[in-house]
Amino acid sequence: MKAAICTKYGPPDVLQLREVEKPAPKNNEILIKIFATAVTASDCIIRGFTVPVASRLPTGLAIGFGKPRNPILGMVLAGEVESTGKDSKRFAVGDQIFAFNIARFGAYAEYTCWPESALIALKPSNLSYEEAAAIPYGGMLALHFLKKGGIQSGQDILVYGASGAVGTSAVQLARNFGAKVTGVCSTSNLELVKSLGADTVLDYTKEDFANRGERYDFIFDAVGKRKSSKFQGKNALTPNGKYISVDDGSPKLHLEDMLLLKELAEAGKLKPVIDRRYPLDQIVEAHRYVDTGHKKGNVIVMVRQDRIT
Repeated sequence: MKAAICTKYGPPDVLQLREVEKPAPKNNEILIKIFATAVTASDCIIRGFTVPVASRLPTGLAIGFGKPRNPILGMVLAGEVESTGKDSKRFAVGDQIFAFNIARFGAYAEYTCWPESALIALKPSNLSYEEAAAIPYGGMLALHFLKKGGIQSGQDILVYGASGAVGTSAVQLARNFGAKVTGVCSTSNLELVKSLGADTVLDYTKEDFANRGERYDFIFDAVGKRKSSKFQGKNALTPNGKYISVDDGSPKLHLEDMLLLKELAEAGKLKPVIDRRYPLDQIVEAHRYVDTGHKKGNVIVMVRQDRIT
């Protein structure tokens, strides 16, 4: 099978398309025929090993020093169950699924084997494989941090970085929780964020939301402290308001949240946002684009172009 191999940590060029052996599922695993995956900000961090100095030792112990222990990166996929291990009970051959595995990787390939206990659910019936692959990363992380911040109906919430994978999901999810949403993004993304349901959209290149006199019950920084180190918005919180960043600890993700995302997507309440699509043999170009830090929503990789619906 074809797979994009990360030969060492470094720039996008360290990724190489190669022929590798097709995996076989263990007793508790399912073999997934992958149709689409996504290049996430986390994938690029792992590929470049661009982690804070204090995190380098534990990260290296977890995923490998010098190069990833599992050379096939990719933590998001949408595809079809091709076969199952003898102890697998949740899925049947032919099931159309979407999945997120923040630790296992393996999605930059035509096939992978993941434990059926991973964050795997039946694909939203109204979405293509490409669209389904655009849901789990931003959706799961946004849902985790919104819940961590104790989001409630009626709150005024501000999403900083509202046009990225996490931000576009956070705007939509916050609206579904009944919050009044202000999105902050650049000029070119104002209409996109407004179309996702934001009540107010602010252009950070033209005004500083922290100096507008508005106060928010919840500020969610979907950009992250490493990219917004000069973030000065905490003074825009209400007296009991909360500030949460995507860099605030390792998220604990749950299958019930994947099922909620599926339900919301099928109801038309959570729409995938796709910026660009690349074939698998252009994975280097996809990583280069995500590295710019200016993608809108998600960058999708079409692993198989023979069937993308």
